[in-house]
Amino acid sequence: MTDVLQLLSDRRRQGSTPGDRSDDARLVLLIEGGSSRGAYSSGMTVAIERLGLLPAFDAVYGSSAGALNAAWLLCGRAESTLRAWWTPAIMETTINPRRVLRRLPVIDTRHLIHTVYTEVMPMGFQEVLDNPVDFHPIATDALTGAAVDLHDRIVDQASLQTALRASTAMPFLAGEPVEIGGRGYVDAGLSEGVPVRTALAQQATHVVALRTRRTDETSTAPSRAQRMLVARWFARYAPGAYELWLHSKELRTEEERLLAEHPATLQIRPPLGSARVGRTERRPGPLRVAAETGRDAALEVLESAAEVAR
Repeated sequence: MTDVLQLLSDRRRQGSTPGDRSDDARLVLLIEGGSSRGAYSSGMTVAIERLGLLPAFDAVYGSSAGALNAAWLLCGRAESTLRAWWTPAIMETTINPRRVLRRLPVIDTRHLIHTVYTEVMPMGFQEVLDNPVDFHPIATDALTGAAVDLHDRIVDQASLQTALRASTAMPFLAGEPVEIGGRGYVDAGLSEGVPVRTALAQQATHVVALRTRRTDETSTAPSRAQRMLVARWFARYAPGAYELWLHSKELRTEEERLLAEHPATLQIRPPLGSARVGRTERRPGPLRVAAETGRDAALEVLESAAEVAR
């Protein structure tokens, strides 16, 4: 933790940017998702933006809602758009359980990314593409179950939007897999809830992880009812991801181990006692509290790096 904060403060003080560093470290930001739980990590990105720390990172990796939060951070609009999490007109059109009665996706990421992010609360897609900090949205290959870094598939606004949809394509709830280059992709959380394995494989030396679970929260295996409900969906659309979904608890445990054992890792989590947010939560009150709690938790940890750099 101390090494990470020192590197952050040194780079901020020097004003260095990717490709123009005085050190040989690779500092990455990992942003956990979890659908509506992403309100916590969204608030945490506000702290990074407010403190001017983004240029200190070499890359940002995002899983599921964490990929959306990463994109808002990279385009410089994390704080100005935070209210989207508790704006009923946005959340109620994005997550609507009643749509299942019409055999439509409960979570409409197409509407979110192609309507909300272009017309209602525009995302700076070009700013994301132009940012010298690399963007690595993660998705899960529907046939193999492998975690896939979509960084190299992003070349323009359309491919960026598709990558964001692929990373957030929750099984069953968000409809069919998203196709990229003739392959189907589903939610990153099936293969990497926190994209630590991918980041370490790409030579990350220092890690900051924005988490959406408290330290006392653990992942649970799918219930029998859940297995019965979605087994047919996996068999038809994402056969390679079914075993991952069944063993999600073990995968999360492995991610926790990798983060805990890495020698230069700083994890920022919702504090003990903060509310547990469900994956399809859409009530404005709990989501606003989660976003603001995440922001305050990250500010408390990261302000020291900003202070040292002054």
